[in-house]
Amino acid sequence: MRSRETERRLQRSRKLATLLDGAWGIPNTRWRFGIDAVLGLLPFAGDLVSALLGLGIVWHAHKLNAPRLLKFRMMGNIGLDFLLGSVPVIGDIADVAFRKNLRNASLLEDWVAIQAKKEQ
Repeated sequence: MRSRETERRLQRSRKLATLLDGAWGIPNTRWRFGIDAVLGLLPFAGDLVSALLGLGIVWHAHKLNAPRLLKFRMMGNIGLDFLLGSVPVIGDIADVAFRKNLRNASLLEDWVAIQAKKEQ
């Protein structure tokens, strides 16, 4: 059974990911974007702030005692997005398409689900 603390951290991670990657929809499309895409319009500083905000999800993983490999994978997603963000135009498209924060929240949720199954 998952603890309240685990549920709270998963919920906060998902909310942060949604705010950063999918808070608003583009009308008549399936595309969503968030603060990450808006910050990505600011050269370098926006991508840096976006990466730092994305580390919040990794912090929740750390507090839940996630394995190092999972945290490295999550940081790899952040690093890849940061590198792509440094390329003009391509970085702006990547901010909408890659959605690193939602990926990382899903990785954390999947890991927690696997741990819960192991405990049963």
